[in-house]
Amino acid sequence: MALDWAVRNKRIAAAAVAPVALGAAAVIAVAVSEPSAPSTTPTTLTASVTECHDMVSIAVGGRNDSPRPGTHAMLLDADGNPLPAASSTDFSSPWVDEVVNAPRDDVPEGSYSAVYVEYPANMSSYDDAVETGVDNAQTVMQAIREACPDTKFAVVGYSEGADVARRVAMEIGNQEAAEDGSYEIVDPDSVVGVVILADAGRQAGEGPFPGAEDEFRNPDGFDLAYQSGRNSASGSGSLPGTSGSFGALDGKVASFCSEGDLTCSAPENIALLQLAVNVGRQLNVDALERDGLTPQTALDVATVLGRIAMAAFADIQSQENWMQSDETFLDVLIKVSDPSYEPATRDVASDGTDEEISSGELIDLAYLPAKLRNEVIGFLADNENTLEVALSDPYQQTLGPDTGHHFDYWRDSDPENGKPLTSAQYAAAWLTHLAKQAESGELDKAEAESTAPKLVVSSKPIDPAPIPPTVDEDAEKAAAEATTTAPTTTSRTPAATTTTAASPAPVQAPAPAQAAAPAPTATTTSPVPSPAVQSPVVEPLPPVESTTTESSAAETTTPAATTTATTTTPVPQP
Repeated sequence: MALDWAVRNKRIAAAAVAPVALGAAAVIAVAVSEPSAPSTTPTTLTASVTECHDMVSIAVGGRNDSPRPGTHAMLLDADGNPLPAASSTDFSSPWVDEVVNAPRDDVPEGSYSAVYVEYPANMSSYDDAVETGVDNAQTVMQAIREACPDTKFAVVGYSEGADVARRVAMEIGNQEAAEDGSYEIVDPDSVVGVVILADAGRQAGEGPFPGAEDEFRNPDGFDLAYQSGRNSASGSGSLPGTSGSFGALDGKVASFCSEGDLTCSAPENIALLQLAVNVGRQLNVDALERDGLTPQTALDVATVLGRIAMAAFADIQSQENWMQSDETFLDVLIKVSDPSYEPATRDVASDGTDEEISSGELIDLAYLPAKLRNEVIGFLADNENTLEVALSDPYQQTLGPDTGHHFDYWRDSDPENGKPLTSAQYAAAWLTHLAKQAESGELDKAEAESTAPKLVVSSKPIDPAPIPPTVDEDAEKAAAEATTTAPTTTSRTPAATTTTAASPAPVQAPAPAQAAAPAPTATTTSPVPSPAVQSPVVEPLPPVESTTTESSAAETTTPAATTTATTTTPVPQP
């Protein structure tokens, strides 16, 4: 039925399926953003990762906005092999250049560089193109990191490239370190900033700087305010399956979304459009847009729809009580049509054949009337805003040359309402700030401080000289008995109480008691004695914590609430 409808409405199908695919038509900006036809003039491969920089921006352009081998000078690895990237001096993007080239004039020559990742940047198979972009970006970053271990990275993506940038950042930020402290991709600490323009993985209500201390004002470590209020685009990204935490990169991400850009601000309850998005991600949208519905493109549509339908039935079959659940068939279609969907495995009988249908499964048919009712109700609720969006001309709203909100990031400043810069200008200012920090070494200092172990150092110097046992046995025995009745241990003493006392105990007499007091006795849990302590040798307790030759009563005594005057009484001389 869906195919027949599409055949009868070729123009509607071409204008609806194609733009909705790739997250509500986020990257079908060919009419405005597609660069001129690439030149075929052969070039010389000269740029190399061995030319180290303090900071390198990894840039990913949108649809058809990517360097091509044989047309542009590609980056070389340390062994002279070409990498899937080109320097920004050899490739130019009409959109991303403003952001990634901004730091170049504000730091010494050679301190900063930007490279554009080469990837398909098309919609003949959207997810395949994006995953290739992710792999290529990580390959380039690893090659740079291997040749230049101290280099810092920024990742910048727009439109289709924004999806690449998000996935790269999420994978880097959520890595687990190996036993030796290394990382499979690059160390998350080496990535100092991520810019995502038109973020299809954005979550509803999320501010422009996810994970930052103030996610609506600025990324962590950058004082310039993006806006004065707490404004955020409505809705959420059109590719919810790509959303998630940035892990260790939280607070280092700028995720920009313009109101009305259906790539990142798709309304809720547009289930049919979400299904169309997922279907389009598996179609050759380039061919559909170019040729319309031909026998070949119709077969492509039919194949994808058939595969999704089969997956939906298999998913339902794998659930024991689906008829009794609130999940609708449309919910299942949306779930299984996501390219990242992994089908559940169905249990089979021990003989390798499918189990016979149980009586309980037959009883599920009794739920059929209620299930059909829920299907109707759920369909209406899940598509509350579908008609409104469809009638609003989403293609023109998102991608119109003069009105499309997908291009607002270069014109969305609003000084009168507390937003002095466009999103692109703000991103450029932030990258410039990061490049200056990388050049001055401030980023290395910040990284060292964040990873340095937190140590509590005693203010007392340690005397390495051994402590001679010079006291008699009676004094040593008395000190040991006093230690076993100590009310607390040094390990339980709060850090706030480790201050020096006004009257330190003499060293000569208590020193032997330090050596005589066995460590296990410090674990006593006897109650705090009354202030009238009978033995004046309670003072030797502190040395149990340390081997220093100088002790202070208050350094290891009980908290202030329980400390008495006896803690400052020096041990009598024998």
